[in-house]
Amino acid sequence: MAKARTVGVAVDFSPTSKLALRWAVDNLINKGDQIILITVQPPQAHHTRKELFEDTGSPLVPLEELRELNFTKQYGIARDPEVIGILDTASKTKGAKAVAKVYWGDPREKLCNAVEDLHLDSLVVGSRGLGPIKRVLLGSVSKHVMTNASCPVTVVKGKQSSNSRH
Repeated sequence: MAKARTVGVAVDFSPTSKLALRWAVDNLINKGDQIILITVQPPQAHHTRKELFEDTGSPLVPLEELRELNFTKQYGIARDPEVIGILDTASKTKGAKAVAKVYWGDPREKLCNAVEDLHLDSLVVGSRGLGPIKRVLLGSVSKHVMTNASCPVTVVKGKQSSNSRH
């Protein structure tokens, strides 16, 4: 039997990050694997748990707690039924253990730190598909993570609009 793996998925609750989460569940997660939903909040965010966990990130939060309004208030994370549904599916149909971890700061830095911190076997990120000018100004999180993370990184691109070329 294959060794259980730990797969991280960077989620900011955008359509592209949900696509990355769905892709990870459909293509990477096997029975007994752990899937860790990794969220990075802006450094200026003020949530009740930030003071406790700003340096290390939150403790691992079980799927059951992600459903609770109290959790979403404490960490400033949207209660997203679609994300919960995807994690429920991973848990029920694949026998995966789903948890979440919240960090505060620059997503590029924090996602690379998460790879080490969580001993990830793989990391999945979405790509917002910024144009070349925005990418230069804002920097590409997915490109930075792909270049600097110490584990395999899968970048899931967003769906192309209907008027783009294939």
